[in-house]
Amino acid sequence: MTSRLHIIVTGLIAQHPWLGGVTWDYVQYPLGLQRLGHDVYYVEDSGEWPYTRDGGASGRDWVAPDCTPNVTHLAGVMERFGLGGKWAYRFPTRDRWYGLSDGARAELLRSADLLLNVSGTLDHPEAYGRGARLLYLDTDPVFTQVKMARGDGAFRRRVDAHHAHFSFGECLSDAVPSTGHRWRPTRQPIVLAEWRPAAPRRPVFTTVMSWTSYRPLQHAGRTYAQKDVEFRGFLELPGRVAPTALEVALGDTTHVDWQEEVGPGVSGAAEGATGRPRTPRAILEQHGWRVVSAGEVCGGLDAYRAYVESSRGEWSVAKNGYVLGQPGWFSCRSACYLAAGRPVVVQDTGFGAVLPVGEGILPFKTMAEAVAAVHEVEGNYPRHAKAARAIAKEYFDSDRILARLIEEACGT
Repeated sequence: MTSRLHIIVTGLIAQHPWLGGVTWDYVQYPLGLQRLGHDVYYVEDSGEWPYTRDGGASGRDWVAPDCTPNVTHLAGVMERFGLGGKWAYRFPTRDRWYGLSDGARAELLRSADLLLNVSGTLDHPEAYGRGARLLYLDTDPVFTQVKMARGDGAFRRRVDAHHAHFSFGECLSDAVPSTGHRWRPTRQPIVLAEWRPAAPRRPVFTTVMSWTSYRPLQHAGRTYAQKDVEFRGFLELPGRVAPTALEVALGDTTHVDWQEEVGPGVSGAAEGATGRPRTPRAILEQHGWRVVSAGEVCGGLDAYRAYVESSRGEWSVAKNGYVLGQPGWFSCRSACYLAAGRPVVVQDTGFGAVLPVGEGILPFKTMAEAVAAVHEVEGNYPRHAKAARAIAKEYFDSDRILARLIEEACGT
């Protein structure tokens, strides 16, 4: 094992205090590294301003003037996992730091061996390269590479500022533009002790998702879009697998103009004239999906975990860009379902090249395959649930994932 290292981890824990899944995505890095015996600090310096969810008093004030909820959330998470006093957060609209003092932060940057820039969240990674070896962890493959291929110079400079590059695109296909970087495969680390297979479960397949996350990208005559595009092909699924229940914990934010860009029938922005439903929730409910508010049922750290553990399994589509690019990406969220011993029926993104499929993980491309996979899990549930936890242990255990990441980073 690599000797004890001083490591900085980045993320967006403070930025999204009401998104429990986002907190789990990022916190399992410092928590897992701490378990391996490293001296770990968390630094959030994304340059993204905190925002209000309701537009503030006027309904149009989206920039939050006060970051107290963000800092309170981050401090609580760090304290909970034994990292109290080992974090820093920059409030960009006031250019003010919280957590570590200026002196302690400067000493940290001087002494750090590695910096894991998870999701490339650092606003100016070049400012952190004075001593530490910088690692770029691409958690959004295809979109990352397409942005660079489109000529986004500022983004390329941010990526180029790192010494080594890792990607959740474990087997980037020829459909993904080359960037000139060596993208080493990695995947989401899961701290298995935090996920409880014995927790009671409901008789319903669930997922947690946003209808859209950001604007579709166009490159070389192709559009790389979001989940709204892929969901269109599976809207009728509830009727095909009844009486099995399917539930979506849907994010509260929608982007009507973005959804319009990728074609009619996606968002229903102009649906008043046609009689179609106006919102993603209405579209799903019309086709027999159960829909709940993600902010209400899984907004916090514990609520998110409880929601995953309460599920019989997961059913989910992937972003359209992942489906087109077939990068071998596998969802952080789905990895948590596996750790909880919940089988996952998820849209194929090429992950069968690096993960075992057929038991515990059942990929699908077509409606017929999705129907068959749900029926298979229902008909042989104990076997698939056991396989799900076994896959999590073998392929997502933070001890293994992070030890390999550190070894490769230090050996390059």
